[in-house]
Amino acid sequence: MKAVVHDRYGPPEVLRVAEVDRPEPAEDEVLVRVHATTVTRTDIHMRAAKPFFWRFMLGLRRPRRRILGLEFAGVVEAVGSSVTQYEAGDRVFGLRNGSHAEYVCVRESGLIARIPDNLGFEEAAAVCDGMSQGMNALRAGRVGPGTRVLVYGASGSCGTATVQLGAYLGAHVTAVCNAKNVELVRSLGAEEVIDYEREDFTRNGQTYDVVIDAVAKHSFLRSRRALAPNGRYVATDRLYNFPLAWITKWIGRKKVVFDVTGYERDDVLLLRDLLDAGKYRAVVDRTYPLRDVLEATRYVESWRKTGNVVLTISHDEKGARQ
Repeated sequence: MKAVVHDRYGPPEVLRVAEVDRPEPAEDEVLVRVHATTVTRTDIHMRAAKPFFWRFMLGLRRPRRRILGLEFAGVVEAVGSSVTQYEAGDRVFGLRNGSHAEYVCVRESGLIARIPDNLGFEEAAAVCDGMSQGMNALRAGRVGPGTRVLVYGASGSCGTATVQLGAYLGAHVTAVCNAKNVELVRSLGAEEVIDYEREDFTRNGQTYDVVIDAVAKHSFLRSRRALAPNGRYVATDRLYNFPLAWITKWIGRKKVVFDVTGYERDDVLLLRDLLDAGKYRAVVDRTYPLRDVLEATRYVESWRKTGNVVLTISHDEKGARQ
């Protein structure tokens, strides 16, 4: 099968499309023929091994995982002998390392669910990662009905998810983004939208119970004046937030929270239900064929994307890429 591989850490140019062995499902796994996947910020970190700590998980000198990709949407090709929930032909989506490939194996009890009938592959591939990050951030912020929450970087993958989920949880959501995305973010459920190019939310006199930095471009120190007493600043990246979280746990009323919760199966199942009910939607900026993964990756690294960037994989009747 074809897959996007990298044999060393570095810039986008280390990526290439190559022939690799097709995986075979274990007895508790399903083999998914992938029709769409995404390029995420996590893929960027893993490919470049930046920050350096990624090397402790992926390999110090070279990547042990040659194939990137987290999100997938496709069709079940085959199932293991003990699988009971899925069968060949089922349309599924979810999260699995190594999804920049024509096929991927996923445990039946893993991060996988059926695609709602009202959703295509490209949309289904572009929802899980942002939703999982957004839900973890909202949990860390203890967001619920009536919470005043501000989402900084509301037009990215995590940001568009956090706005929708915050509204679903009953919070009062204020979104911060650039001018071109104001109406999009408002349509996702934000009650107020601030164009950061025209207004600094830390200087408008408003305060929030929770500030979520969905793009790791703000900071606790810059956000302090916008936090209500006992407010929580939720970080989604930047290692210096770890010591800040420890210090503010013991000192001061305003807290830094750095959530490190992983992906949860229950979130994928909740997402399926929200999509099916029309209470959540995918935001796709651009779509590229798998062979244009370098161009897609460069676009993600430009910080200009809105929502998600999708890679599509076409198959002929025998399951081979065209």
